[in-house]
Amino acid sequence: MADKTIYILRHGQTDYNLQGIVQGGGVDTSLNATGRSQALAFYNKYQHLPFAKVLTSSLKRTHETIDPFLLKGLQWEQHPEINEMGWGDHEGKAATEQSKKEYDSVTGAWQRGDYHAAMPNGESALELQQRLEVFVAHLQQRTEELLLVCSHGRAMRGLMCVLKEEPLANMNNYSHSNTGLWVAKQQGRRFELTLENDTSHLLVKEGEQWRSKR
Repeated sequence: MADKTIYILRHGQTDYNLQGIVQGGGVDTSLNATGRSQALAFYNKYQHLPFAKVLTSSLKRTHETIDPFLLKGLQWEQHPEINEMGWGDHEGKAATEQSKKEYDSVTGAWQRGDYHAAMPNGESALELQQRLEVFVAHLQQRTEELLLVCSHGRAMRGLMCVLKEEPLANMNNYSHSNTGLWVAKQQGRRFELTLENDTSHLLVKEGEQWRSKR
């Protein structure tokens, strides 16, 4: 079981992010202009690193985020185990007072340890955990020393819990920004986080629509 370093990146901004519309695993949106700028800013800062391979979800907003690395020739794999959480009936819709109440109820249940709770026709925290555990087991067995992973907000919150062997009740302890970067170091079977949601690659420029959230 090889020791390794894994850079874990959230995808860039989409119009649905900007508009507060729920995406989830069932909505396959593209990056907007800001998201593409964020992706390029990340590439410009980290292109010098010798990533052996990039692993993304099967959703195109992650593909587009790492596209500059692919144009450089980096090898790429898709892993649906790190797709965004399925939010069921709320996907593709703007948040309403009712949907916010349902969201608060479900996430509150997760924080109390009820991982079977789910949005209507959505995915439970337990189902999310099970597929993330498959992905982490796969990571543990890989032999590359440096990997780049691109995933999604809620999936990454769950992924951090699985990497650190914490209960999913702790998911909300992990914030996420578009192209926020996490770095995990693996020694044996254990992972240590050495960077959390870093957006220092996003430079604040006059007249731009996005700013660093570091």
